[in-house]
Parts: sequence; structure tokens; C-alpha cells
Amino acid sequence: MYIHRHISSDIIKYLSHFPVVAILGPRQCGKSTLAKHLVQQFGDSIYLDLEKRSDKTRLTDPEMFFKLNVEKLVCLDEIQKLPGIFTDLRSIIDENNRNGQFLILGSASRDFIKQSSETLAGRIVYIYLTPLTFLEIKDTNITKENLLFNYMIRGGFPRSYLSGNQEISYIWRQSFIESFLQRDLQQMGFNIPPETAFRLWKMCAHSQGQILNASKFGDSLGYNHTTVKKYLDIFAGTFMLRLLPPFRANTKKRMIKSPKIYIRDTGILHVLLNIESMNDLLAHPVFGASWETLVIENVLEKLKDWEAGFYRTSNGAEIDLILQKGQKLIAIECKATTAPKLSKGFYAAMSDMKIDKGYVIAPVESSYPLNEKVMVVPLKEFLEQEI
Repeated sequence: MYIHRHISSDIIKYLSHFPVVAILGPRQCGKSTLAKHLVQQFGDSIYLDLEKRSDKTRLTDPEMFFKLNVEKLVCLDEIQKLPGIFTDLRSIIDENNRNGQFLILGSASRDFIKQSSETLAGRIVYIYLTPLTFLEIKDTNITKENLLFNYMIRGGFPRSYLSGNQEISYIWRQSFIESFLQRDLQQMGFNIPPETAFRLWKMCAHSQGQILNASKFGDSLGYNHTTVKKYLDIFAGTFMLRLLPPFRANTKKRMIKSPKIYIRDTGILHVLLNIESMNDLLAHPVFGASWETLVIENVLEKLKDWEAGFYRTSNGAEIDLILQKGQKLIAIECKATTAPKLSKGFYAAMSDMKIDKGYVIAPVESSYPLNEKVMVVPLKEFLEQEI
């Protein structure tokens, strides 16, 4: 089953305005499937998977290969496998002087990002592909279960979400975690021991949606907080972890300064916590944090050009997510209940930040106002409306 990805139109648009478009994202999030689908729309194109020896061999002499295919859109998948190719790309790009020459794909890699940014500066635009979003899967429910909760328990990685049943989905995610820790991190140039990475990832899962305490993690692992932060940055740089910063606010309140941590995909989170079914999740303390994760990831994908952060002060004023764009400022609270109630701390935070519009995103059937400033809304409705 091919699920239409919402960034497809952006990629096609950018190919008409830039020589190179780069699609970055975590392993197995659907970059290759999307690219193959897109290149079919171009009459003259060629796709190379650089994890395949035969395709990689065709670039033994990249200059000759590119000259032979000078009029084609060339898609290079897993381009970090050939980090030295960026110089050749720059030469052919400047020689041809046209847009839409290359579509390149890569899992997050510091070397890839650094080299492409430096070598192709002014010639390349980046697009980040996440696992499937709720709006992308809302018309593709593959089970008789509740669509939203099916998506929540399995997460958005296509092979997990599209698995024939929950057992196969869970096994796929177990395999993904093992492969990511044992192989992918090393292949991307990150020297973090797999056992240490697994223990740290488990700690993050048990601290889902909480304020980062790097020193506490370090004490458990036998590392200092600097090393822990470096490893967490690696997880964040490979799109597996979100370090949500505190929102920068001009208030006199004593604010929390450390970020909140989230395993970005709820399906991966649940495997790390040995949660196999929705019934297991409903009985687990992480249920609220899992819902918060699902909401935040989908909202930030929709409003990716907004500044985002959380708000928390030492006296208990708190908002899960604050979003700002220009003069627009909105507050979002995530409640995993069909009858959400807000604390005094939420309203105190809205007052501190002078926010006039708030949303409570909850698993409800339809929206309704809590008061003149705050609306309770289903996730789907919030994602589909204009903000």
C-alpha cells in the first residue's frame, strides 16, 4: 500500500527552483518509497540505491556517469555511503546550471549534513521526512480497531503501521531498535556502545515527557553529564529523540531551563517499555506522555515553521506546548482523556505569557469551548484547521 506523503508537493516545487533537493529523515520512515514514487512522475529520471553494490559501482567514475545522464533527474539514495561525491555533484551542477538535477536521500549523518552544506551551499534545499503523520494515515485504517489508537500503539513507521497485525508490528519495531543500535549508529559515524545506547534509550522512555536530568542519567550509566548530553544529541540528530526546549519568555518568573525529552515515535516508545497492546498502554503510567508525544509530533510537523517550546515555572505554571509565529502565540495542552480538565497552572501560564488562544487536544469526538479563550479539540480537527 502506498500512502501519499504530504511533503510530495513541496519536493516537486523545490526541484523546479533548486539544483538539488535533499530528503533527510530516520531510517525506514519511507524516504525511498517516496522518492521512487516521485521519480516516476519525471519522464527522464534514474534511481540509484547506494546500499546496493551494483548501483554503487555505477558511480566508480561519477563524472562520466553524470555526463551520460546529464538531462535526467538523478536520485541518489543513502548518499552518505559515498561522502566524497559532493565535490563531483557541485561540478556537474555548476556546469549544467539548471534546477532539478539531483534528488538525494540520507539518514541523519553529521558528515552528510556538514559536507553537503559546505560543498553545495546555495545549490541545495533540505526537506525532513518524518514517519507517517495522523493526517496521512487517517483514511487508511487497516484494522477494525480505533484508527487513532491503532496509530498510537504502532507508531508511524510505515512497516510497523501497515503490518498485518499487532504482533508483527511489535516484532518489526523490536528488530528496528536492534538494527538501529547495533548497525545504523555505527554506519553513520557515531561511536556509542550499543549496550550504552540501549540503556540510555530505555531511560529516556521511562522519562518520557519529563524534564531532562542528564546528571541522573549519567550516574546510572557511569558517565558524566557532558557525555550523556552528547549521546542524547546523537539520538536527536538521527530524529529518534526530541529535546523540546523551554519557550523563551520575557517574564520575571523563575523558569525551568532544561529541555523535555521525548522518544519521537510512540511505537518505538512502547517497545522500549514492553507495551504490546492498547490495553497494556491504558494501564501504564506512560499513557498520558504517549498521547502528549503523538500530539506534539503531529502538531510540529504541521506547523514546522513556528517557534516551539514548553513553559514551566518553579511555582507550577505550565503549558505543554507554546507555538509562536510573528505576532501569533498559542498554547496547547495535551490531555489523554475524553473529559479533560485544566489546572490553575495552565491558566497562570497563559496569563504570564499573555496568550489569548489556547487548545486542549484530547481524544474527543468533537470540539467544544472550555471558556472564551480555550477550546477542546480532537487531534484531526486541530490538524485540519487553519491556525
